[in-house]
Amino acid sequence: MNKNSSALHEKDGVSQPETTSRSSAEKIKLNRVKQNSVNEFVSKILEGNITFLSKAITLVESTNSKHQEKANQILEKCLPHANKSIRIGITGIPGVGKSTFIEAYGKYLTSKGNKVAVLAVDPSSSVNKGSILGDKTRMEQLVTDKNAFIRPSPSGTSLGGVAQKTRESIILCEAAGYDTIIIETVGVGQSETVVHSMVDFFLLLKLAGAGDELQGIKRGIIEMADAIVINKADGENERNTKIAKVEFNRALHLYPLKESKWQPKVLTASALHNKGIDKINQMILQYISLTKENKYFTQKRNEQNKYWLLSTIDQQLKANFYNNPQVKNALQNEINNLENGITTPFNAAKKLLNL
Repeated sequence: MNKNSSALHEKDGVSQPETTSRSSAEKIKLNRVKQNSVNEFVSKILEGNITFLSKAITLVESTNSKHQEKANQILEKCLPHANKSIRIGITGIPGVGKSTFIEAYGKYLTSKGNKVAVLAVDPSSSVNKGSILGDKTRMEQLVTDKNAFIRPSPSGTSLGGVAQKTRESIILCEAAGYDTIIIETVGVGQSETVVHSMVDFFLLLKLAGAGDELQGIKRGIIEMADAIVINKADGENERNTKIAKVEFNRALHLYPLKESKWQPKVLTASALHNKGIDKINQMILQYISLTKENKYFTQKRNEQNKYWLLSTIDQQLKANFYNNPQVKNALQNEINNLENGITTPFNAAKKLLNL
């Protein structure tokens, strides 16, 4: 039987239009951005125009070399108008209430006349593991506040790349008049170290009764923290919070005085009920006052600039090395030699680096 005469034969239907892929949508978005001149970008950012600020951050996040060149020109012109904010890093395990705390603190600051920008360092968002991408929906009050700006982090697996773009975004936000920049770390571990390298004050959020009293005495994170805030100090958890505060205070006093001459403090808060937010803000202002007085504030920012200079050089050298056509070809040969026991990792590395 002719298959075309079969009742089961399907006729070709109307072909469906191709859906716009994410990369195509990004290209459309960036093409619109390209139409504006560098000077227009800068003047609009200095006016506090959120649309142009968002567009400039989109350029910063782009991997296109032309977009990066334009972003660098914008950053260069914005730099003299930056560095006038207080940069606060906030970290804590998932479920500690970071979004609720940031919203409560952000609303407190805007009620006092401050302008607040919330940025994030989240390398895991590309595989939907991070939570920052949902922050705009969770911070319902802050996102509608005209004196607040919330920017989800760019997706990407490279922590260094995401962090570098966040740091450049800080400059743009400061030029746009935001006097308080809050950097949230969604990931745990290395991302805390990276956030610490771009903020003035580092705040660690903890929970009581979650086994965190001992977990918190991990040397690295405690040494970085300028303060520990035990969140969710409400209802039946209030008693546990007081006990946790004593435990954390004991832990902090085991460490030598910081270079900043600041003794880290332990406070309690209930972001959900806006309890303790004013005391946390007073403490941060005390820290800023002390470190500006003893010149540590400027010293730390200079050290951070040096760190980012060297870090950027490292990233660029690494990218140049692996993108080199000779290296790409030779690398597989050396891997094969390793597997066959013909060479050692050190000799193979030396040979590749000599290329």
